[in-house]
Amino acid sequence: MNRIYMDHAASTPVHPLVAEEMLGVMTGAYGNASSVHAFGREAKRIVAAARERAAAAIGARPGELVFTSGGTESDNAALLGAAAARIDRGRHLLVSRIEHHAVLHTAERLEEQGFEVEYIPVDEGGRVDVGWIREHTRPDTTLISVMYANNEVGTIQPVEEIAAFARERGVWFHTDAVQALGSLRVDCAAMGADLVSFSAHKINGPQGIGALYIAPQIKLPPLLLGGNQERGRRAGTENLAGIAGFARAAELAASGLEERREHALRLRAQLLDGLRAGIGGDQFVVNGDPDHTLAHIVNISFPSVGTETMLMNLDMEGIAAASGSACTSGSLETSHVLRAMNLSENVLNSAIRFSFGLGNTSEEIEFVVKKVETIIRRVRR
Repeated sequence: MNRIYMDHAASTPVHPLVAEEMLGVMTGAYGNASSVHAFGREAKRIVAAARERAAAAIGARPGELVFTSGGTESDNAALLGAAAARIDRGRHLLVSRIEHHAVLHTAERLEEQGFEVEYIPVDEGGRVDVGWIREHTRPDTTLISVMYANNEVGTIQPVEEIAAFARERGVWFHTDAVQALGSLRVDCAAMGADLVSFSAHKINGPQGIGALYIAPQIKLPPLLLGGNQERGRRAGTENLAGIAGFARAAELAASGLEERREHALRLRAQLLDGLRAGIGGDQFVVNGDPDHTLAHIVNISFPSVGTETMLMNLDMEGIAAASGSACTSGSLETSHVLRAMNLSENVLNSAIRFSFGLGNTSEEIEFVVKKVETIIRRVRR
């Protein structure tokens, strides 16, 4: 049976060059970076060099980057840290409705602690209205959190415009760039955001390692306590191999951006053109903003076939796709992202996310199109 992986928005295969670098660290450096002896100093040099390389890839300075265990921790640290650091200013936050649950569940926790969170609506394409944000920002607003690009439908947000407005009003701005890195050019300095979240496993790096960009004027209390690692901003022994792998993956993501985008656009066009020819353009709906979208994510609803039915049949054919975020796709709940976009029930309940990346080929797309066509015919009968 063919095994075709089209769920790169959930996690990506580790790039061979990343694996090679990580293996070199795992077999050659095992000291604790906090130790003062030669083994510790070697480990510390690895962390410092990786920080410089990763920072360069995202338009930041090394001292502005804190390594974390992944995007979830970065999001948690940003929201909880900002809320605690700015409590004298107020307890009001603005958070978009289509954020990853790492942000939304953290916002709910803050509400339980007495903070007021207003949720920013989106249009049918999943894009926020900066005018709405302007109208609802108050003197006691401490933080605005809007993701750079959505992980379920691929919609890209006007983060630079939001960042500029937030700075005018003295409000901190956080953006989750986990899905954007590797697909869009990320320049933290040019973007103007105060806090930016990243994760390595979305860019052909290892799972369990990420980073939080913290602008130089931002002072956050640490989420984790216990040691002085990361200049006192994140306690815990450094994940040497993971950090080295993240840095290499970030370099590869930045250097191969255009080539990767063109490859994804070709696969995307082939998928959609194939479906139009095979089942007809009136038999499926593409969800998301057509003018502001990541090339490698295609969220498609097949109204005649429910999401779970389509996913199960695709899996039986060896094709890996998803119903939405990997953190929630194991449940039967409708995507909160699609619901926030106010889509019709038949579109909501039949959405499938295909996401391309390293290793995907034109032949695989052709196979997927044929299998989708077969599944729809089978279900109709």
